[in-house]
Amino acid sequence: MTIADRFRSFRRRTVKRAGKFLIARASRLIASQSLIGDQPVFDKSVFPWTADFEANWEKIRAELEEVMKAREALPSFHEISPDQYRISKEDNWKTFVFYGFGIRVDSNCERCPETARLLDQLPDIENAWFSILAPRYHIPAHHGPTNGIIRVHLALMVPRDRENCRIRVGDEILHWDEGKCIVFDDYYNHEVWNDTDETRVVLFFDVDRPMRPLGRFVNRLMIAGIKRSAYVRDAQKRLQVWEDKLRDFQSTDKAA
Repeated sequence: MTIADRFRSFRRRTVKRAGKFLIARASRLIASQSLIGDQPVFDKSVFPWTADFEANWEKIRAELEEVMKAREALPSFHEISPDQYRISKEDNWKTFVFYGFGIRVDSNCERCPETARLLDQLPDIENAWFSILAPRYHIPAHHGPTNGIIRVHLALMVPRDRENCRIRVGDEILHWDEGKCIVFDDYYNHEVWNDTDETRVVLFFDVDRPMRPLGRFVNRLMIAGIKRSAYVRDAQKRLQVWEDKLRDFQSTDKAA
């Protein structure tokens, strides 16, 4: 490793530590400014638009089934975001990204027009993708970077043995039901188990937390800072590379 590489590595670690400290301080303000409370899990009624996703889940599932035909060509989570290497191993957690860090992946959206139509209507969407979890895989305990966003899962493929496919958020254990949404704050410590022989797939998306004006202002500043970080910029570059790879794979597959 060169001196320049060492300096970049040191700078990245330093910025990451400073960022975590600032986010931890800001999280208290964000929690106090929340319009939906501050708890691990929410009733889906906090976002009335979840009803549109549930009403159209079979259309989304049909688009997912087409995507799954190219499953081997899809990137694993850590291949998009290398900082996730601790929780994403080998090919156990695959992704098909519609929005990554606020950037729309047009080619993937074109392939799934109904899914994209619904996502495009959401206010302040940050991330959205099909989250494909292999059988017998455990995502270790972790937490998201900020409580300024709220996560939604729309269940699309749930193992028949649903009791052994679950997510813990804080102290709450949740199970998915096909066609239904769950809503939670991923800033709380959480982990996932798929202790079955079948694949679990959800449409996973993040939106900004509803807040009073001061909270919205602080949250926008914080998210803007996160998007300028190496953590996000590296992921955006990798996302573009994988978008090109998938497009090439699809072109080759059609030609064959």
